[in-house]
Amino acid sequence: QVPLVESGGGLVQPGGSLRLSCTGSGFTLDDYPIGWFRQAPEKEREGVSCTNRGDNHTVYSDSVKGRFTISRDNAKNTVYLQMNSLKPEDTAVYYCVRQAYCSGVDLAPFFGSWGQGTQVTVSS
Repeated sequence: QVPLVESGGGLVQPGGSLRLSCTGSGFTLDDYPIGWFRQAPEKEREGVSCTNRGDNHTVYSDSVKGRFTISRDNAKNTVYLQMNSLKPEDTAVYYCVRQAYCSGVDLAPFFGSWGQGTQVTVSS
């Protein structure tokens, strides 16, 4: 199955903001829970956020709670991750996947494969 496509990463100074996008083709993202994950160099992949179908329930990791917001734009078949007050420790490659369900921010059974991700670098 075709993976989702992440975009919107880049280099930003501490305290700055970025908005990541997660898009797909051939299916409707709003039919699926969508999870965002990240992997920093030499670290394991970790969950960041998950949104259930229809945005009726969202969860965040403690490390990003209050700074990141996950949302959907169904007209664009896109899920966003708005990241504010970025810190150097947010530096990572960010990925999104269609999941069978949200299990907190942990990885649940998912559809397709991991995409290429989008690099976020927070540095002065």
